[in-house]
Amino acid sequence: MLPPASVPVPATWRDLLEELAPVFTRRSTHRLFVVLACGMILADRSTVVGMAAAAGMAGRWRRACWFFSHAVWDIDELGLAVARLIVRCLLAGSEPVIVAVDGTFFRRWGRKVAQARWAYDGSAQGGKKIAFGNTWVVAAIVVKLAFCSSPVALPVLFRLWRGKGTASQVELAAEMIELLAGKFPGRQVHGTGDAAFHGQPLAMEGATWTTRLPANAVLHGPKPPRTGKRGRPREKGDRLGTCAQIAAGTAWQATVIHVYGQDATVQIASCQALWHGSFKTTPGRLVLVRGPGSAKPYDLGLFTLDTAASPAAIAERYSWRWAIEPSNATGKQLLGAGDACNRLEKAVQRTVPFAFLIQSLLICWYARHGYQPADIDRRRALCPWYRTKTEPSPADMLAALRREFPRARISATSPGQDRLDQIDNHPWTCDTTAA
Repeated sequence: MLPPASVPVPATWRDLLEELAPVFTRRSTHRLFVVLACGMILADRSTVVGMAAAAGMAGRWRRACWFFSHAVWDIDELGLAVARLIVRCLLAGSEPVIVAVDGTFFRRWGRKVAQARWAYDGSAQGGKKIAFGNTWVVAAIVVKLAFCSSPVALPVLFRLWRGKGTASQVELAAEMIELLAGKFPGRQVHGTGDAAFHGQPLAMEGATWTTRLPANAVLHGPKPPRTGKRGRPREKGDRLGTCAQIAAGTAWQATVIHVYGQDATVQIASCQALWHGSFKTTPGRLVLVRGPGSAKPYDLGLFTLDTAASPAAIAERYSWRWAIEPSNATGKQLLGAGDACNRLEKAVQRTVPFAFLIQSLLICWYARHGYQPADIDRRRALCPWYRTKTEPSPADMLAALRREFPRARISATSPGQDRLDQIDNHPWTCDTTAA
């Protein structure tokens, strides 16, 4: 049996983690999950040993390694459970589920790290963009929080790319979108990704896809009706051309869209089209966006399989894709995703998703229990150089949850104490790490 962690768990955080208990077949495995989740919140560096030490089980660090390398639990089931929690708590009514997909790279060292290879690292500094490590495809549910002006991405599903000759990153993205569409049959699922994510696997029932068009992509008109003549019927209409060629002869319409936390006046043009090179005969829509004073033929070209939505809605939906970029950075820099130095296949497949799922649970906890308007005033007082700070950052959310652990410790040792406001915001509460 696993000994209890020396760090008492805040009640609200424990209740949130208890909702994921059905994912684990054994109660002891779920208990270990709770301990390591608390360890990741408290640890300065999220190695497996670091999480175990922060959770008060430094002498049982082998048990923590066993959780990732040999324990019986499925990362997809855990991710889908977190996704259901997000949809239930952060999406209202029948609001559609917006899913952003992106690829991200984690550098690793060692010849025996599972699925590690030389690959492109887009976040690398300088001109050298090739590095050795693991490439992940991440699917995140994007939500709008009341205290944030811009959408926030919460990672839920993950796929480890295994190199050339295996399933491509587009096919891996399609697998995750299909899983989410199957779990939420009563809701619309709209996927979105950058220009690297396009292809026939993303055309599926129960979900749509929106992506940015490469400049050299050639579009055609919708599939014409059958003529009744002999021979194979046409699969695509007349050639429309590239985005620049279409923009030169189209009618633009001024509109206001809400993107990146603010309203923007833009010009939009759209038409029904087929991107036969990627989506074959699947009907789609071209949406072109440009600024009022732009000297370019167009600033942004989008292709979507959602033919029912308005062009403005498509442009706004694609802007939500950007939320996954800072989400990936937060997971790496704040929660320590990728710090673990494990090498076994199953452990490699679990540690990075585990960190991202704890990040999603942290945001859920803060939205449900942790948000206080005074957090901004506290941050402005501690860091007066943040003169324009008006919203909590993920670091503020992490600091808020860390402050709950000393309070839980005091409550556990002194049940009669009800003056939790006597706890000062000293640096040891990790409050100074927020930004």
